[in-house]
Amino acid sequence: MLWIKALHIVFVTSWFAGLFYLPRIFVNLAMEDDITSINRLLLMARKLYRFMTILAIPALVLGLWLWLGYGIGKGPGNGWMHAKLTLVLALIGYHHACGSILKKFENGRNKRSHIWFRWFNEAPVLVLFAIVILVVVKPF
Repeated sequence: MLWIKALHIVFVTSWFAGLFYLPRIFVNLAMEDDITSINRLLLMARKLYRFMTILAIPALVLGLWLWLGYGIGKGPGNGWMHAKLTLVLALIGYHHACGSILKKFENGRNKRSHIWFRWFNEAPVLVLFAIVILVVVKPF
């Protein structure tokens, strides 16, 4: 079980790196006017989105393995796990929202400002903070 847990943490951490960095690329894309720079940023964003999707899959599979296979977070007194799983679902939605935003940038249809993307970029930080508190402290 410890190997599964360790790998889960590695893949979650790697996935979060992408969730933190891709919106920063969106900030730069929203500010950029130079077509060469836009194309370079779009290439970076496409590669990052593809890679972070690949990282998300084992993170989620290993998390399910820990929950369903080893029973971590099951039973009474484990309301923290329900809250965590809700936040994980929100992260999956955020991940897909990043893909949708990337498509808008690729098609020249972004209407949002760099300031909006700066705020959008903070969401995974808050979710990570909440998840770590839930998993370590297990407040309910």
